[in-house]
Amino acid sequence: MSDENKPHNPFNPEQPTIPGVPTRIADGGKTSSSKFSLSEMQMPPKWLTLTIVAAIVVGVGVAWLSREQPVQEEPAPVRSNAPRAVEAAAPAEELPTGPGQIATTDELAKAWSSKRFIYRDPSTGDQTKAIVVKMPGGTLWGLLLREPFGTCDLEYVTDLDKLKTQYHYRADHPMIGDPCSRTVFDLSRFGTNSAGGLVRGQVAQGSAVRPPIAIEIGTSGKQVIAGRME
Repeated sequence: MSDENKPHNPFNPEQPTIPGVPTRIADGGKTSSSKFSLSEMQMPPKWLTLTIVAAIVVGVGVAWLSREQPVQEEPAPVRSNAPRAVEAAAPAEELPTGPGQIATTDELAKAWSSKRFIYRDPSTGDQTKAIVVKMPGGTLWGLLLREPFGTCDLEYVTDLDKLKTQYHYRADHPMIGDPCSRTVFDLSRFGTNSAGGLVRGQVAQGSAVRPPIAIEIGTSGKQVIAGRME
């Protein structure tokens, strides 16, 4: 029987025909779906599926390799709080103080031997470096190691080569030198002081106007004693 001659059943309407969807065929009042193979379905090609899978695998691998690596910071240098070893300073020269005993005769046994000391001016309290020298004839002569009418410290020069190279003066015995003006004082000769008296230390070279300021020196047994200053 053709579809046109089939009686119309209002309780079993005909199914609409949709392109691409299998139709249902009536069979004895019952409906059943027609069988169809997987090949009839529109499946994507196998090469496309493999390409997609490979792309996903590659993308995951790239993401893993390009993940941010933790930055390893270099350890900060360790600073030691331990104090550095300080070089021991040279011990200060301990000098006797005059007026009073400033040496012994044993310390000044040889000609041109000397002993430095500090002279304290009784009237002002000023302390100045001084020296006592044993002269070749046995006399002990004391003097301030300070430039007369100045502030430069004098020095007792026993190195004759130093006198020749630094002071440009040739001598055959030690001298008193003024490193500021290069004046040389000769203790073997007498000069005049401000009062017109004779004192050792005649100016042998330089611009000084008088010998160094003298200090009275005496002895008591083996003690060498500094007395008053001129």
